[in-house]
Amino acid sequence: MNSSAARTRWSTAAASGAALVALAAGTAAPASAVTPAPATVVATGAPLPGLDPVKLRAAIGGLPNADVTGALLRITGSAGHWSGTSDVGDPETGQGVPPDAHLRIGSISKAFTATVVLQLAAEHRIDLDKPVQQYLPGVLPADLPPVEVGQLLNHTSGLPRGVASPDFGDGSPEWFAANRLRSFTPQQVVDLMAGQPMQFAPGTAQQYNGMNYYVAGLLVEKITGHTFAHEVRSRITRPLGLHDTYVPDADDPRLPGPHSHGYLTVTSSDGTTHPVDVTEQSPWPWAEGGMISTPADLDRFMTALFRGRFLPPAQQAELFTVPDVPSFHSSQCRTVADAGRACMTMGIMRVTASNGVVVWGKTGSRPGWTSGVFATRDLSRKIVYSVNPTNLNGTEMRYVQQIAAASFGTVVPTTN
Repeated sequence: MNSSAARTRWSTAAASGAALVALAAGTAAPASAVTPAPATVVATGAPLPGLDPVKLRAAIGGLPNADVTGALLRITGSAGHWSGTSDVGDPETGQGVPPDAHLRIGSISKAFTATVVLQLAAEHRIDLDKPVQQYLPGVLPADLPPVEVGQLLNHTSGLPRGVASPDFGDGSPEWFAANRLRSFTPQQVVDLMAGQPMQFAPGTAQQYNGMNYYVAGLLVEKITGHTFAHEVRSRITRPLGLHDTYVPDADDPRLPGPHSHGYLTVTSSDGTTHPVDVTEQSPWPWAEGGMISTPADLDRFMTALFRGRFLPPAQQAELFTVPDVPSFHSSQCRTVADAGRACMTMGIMRVTASNGVVVWGKTGSRPGWTSGVFATRDLSRKIVYSVNPTNLNGTEMRYVQQIAAASFGTVVPTTN
């Protein structure tokens, strides 16, 4: 795996977005609590399925196993509440998954980053239609064409995905376990684009690419004169009272308690396998995928975001505007409804189930965590989920598939 692919798996987990749009089936049963409500009709007119405790328990059941050690699911909204956890959050002690666990949220961080950039646009400090090179001279490779700020946020920039580099490893569990405390600066990541061709002309297609959000984070810092962490704190987490959501310092590998432990199964030189605790790891994905949060905080953030608390109408509209361009070899946008077209907006994505239910939100992963936060536009149903995979090859996706099916109804992917 080249460094670009490794970064995608380690910090963006594009596969988890694809999994949300996959056909699901369920098994087994964890502990849970349920508040049922009748089926609700969402804004699209499609029926929102009622909550079935049996299906929900099955969706995150049967743990631990070789691929996943534990899972949690939180469902809120006017259409009913349900919460559940499954088996162990720490295999060494046998302690259960905390329902209020701190999570490494990976690319869910992008929703926070986009919100800050859109706020700066509302303040007329950034023009979404102007080239990012105008604001960040010398940051991008000089031979790249002009890329608009808004094209970063909705992944239509066409930026290169980066060249392979041994410093970023080979994408294997063994390399990550041994190097999990290594850190890279945003500029080091951006520099991997040097000498690489554009994926497509800016604005002509959409491809999920973490490079966009490293550049967006650098843009925030250049325009404000403050750290990205400061801007997230002053603009979002402090005003909303999100006490457990933050951008860690680059040299802080800790994860506050309570939390599940993240483990990777690694293969030794003699061919035997054993688990390595990767709970402590460098948060170097930063504005692209390095933040920490909790299920309750993510629910509260998404609720406030959808209700327009952070953005005036013009910028709020960008959250729910999908560009009319094709999807270009993207790990996202694979439902039948997408039909090869874009599905991502400025910060979040749209997923359409085969039953017509439309949900909006974001997925994300770091080694040891695969998570997501999604909601119907009217917030009648909101979900936050997280599973703890033991590998980097996506085998935990069947649990995400099961969660999507039990929460919103069957969601069928295209064949490509």
